[in-house]
Amino acid sequence: MDADIIVIGASPAGLMAARNACEKGADVLLLERKEEIGNPPHPANSFFKGMLDRCGERADPSYVVHYLKGMKIISPEGHEVIVETPGYSIDKTKFDRFYAEKVMKTGVDLRTGIEAKDIWKEGEQFAVSTSAGRFRSKLVIISDGINSKMASLMGLKTMKYPEDIAWGTELDIRAPGLGKPEMFEYYVGNHAPGWKTTYAPRGGDNAAIGAYVRRCGKDATPYLNAWVERFKKLKGLEEIEVVRKLSGGDPIVTIPGEYITDGIMVVGGAAGQSGIGYAMRAGQICGDVAADSVKKGDVSKSALLEYRKIWEKEFKVEHYIGRIGLETLRKMTDKEINEMVRVFENEDLSFIHGSAFEQAIQVFAFMLKKKPSAMLKYRAFLRNK
Repeated sequence: MDADIIVIGASPAGLMAARNACEKGADVLLLERKEEIGNPPHPANSFFKGMLDRCGERADPSYVVHYLKGMKIISPEGHEVIVETPGYSIDKTKFDRFYAEKVMKTGVDLRTGIEAKDIWKEGEQFAVSTSAGRFRSKLVIISDGINSKMASLMGLKTMKYPEDIAWGTELDIRAPGLGKPEMFEYYVGNHAPGWKTTYAPRGGDNAAIGAYVRRCGKDATPYLNAWVERFKKLKGLEEIEVVRKLSGGDPIVTIPGEYITDGIMVVGGAAGQSGIGYAMRAGQICGDVAADSVKKGDVSKSALLEYRKIWEKEFKVEHYIGRIGLETLRKMTDKEINEMVRVFENEDLSFIHGSAFEQAIQVFAFMLKKKPSAMLKYRAFLRNK
């Protein structure tokens, strides 16, 4: 046997699962198919403090490229909702490597350039076939991303609504002073069906812009191209220099489905768990439960269900509230979105705090008090579209 636990994929969730399992005494082997950690990176280059707080981590200056004061949510007509909350634009490659180094310091055996190809059970152990040969362990954690081949091989349908993966394309761009603003900008409306276009200042002359859509296929390029032209007009730019293009998927409202079976646990994007901070917390829970189960000598599905129990207690309601919100947004007309955003325009939203669920309740209460008719817009969720 090569390890107590094999983790497939050094995503943020996989790294946390490996670290926590190792800290609890398990012998952990972490396999990553990329030759270099974080290269190429996933197009997730910004997050807010509240998300990172969920996993008990603090942003490290080594990977932060620009500090943000908050975000603007902008309607099709340009109405703005301003939410002040500390945030960070990050170098995702440095972020991944920062955590990879922390993981290795705990004693995890991290090996890069190794692609997992198959998993099967051999007696009381599991065998993982890879590009570097066969490895064996008592338990396997799958964290190989949103298009998880390994989870599929195990017959697990890890997302309840896989058709609602948000596929995005993002550009790192450069223009004089473009990275200096301190607010992240989300643009919502039917120009980006099901989700958003974005502008993330990254300090100096650097920024990132992206388009993220749902139920429009995996290629968001047409929406990004239209967004580039609109963005240049909004910011008064003749030209922008494109430094890099990245693409990827986000399981933001897919809702986790089956992600546990005998000796197998799935975590992060592969399990439909969205958001860097949230996925990292899921990895911590997964790693803790995995190590405890190995130590007790029971890696049956019933033993591993503690992972699901804890995750659902912390995140299930938030995921469902998020799904209702984004499905409502997807079905609303631009006119309805403008009317809804106007309810919040120029309002002090500093009272909004806590978890996503708590924030949603506070927002609904505010809308009922401010403009009860605005709540009728949420009936859009019931439309067939």
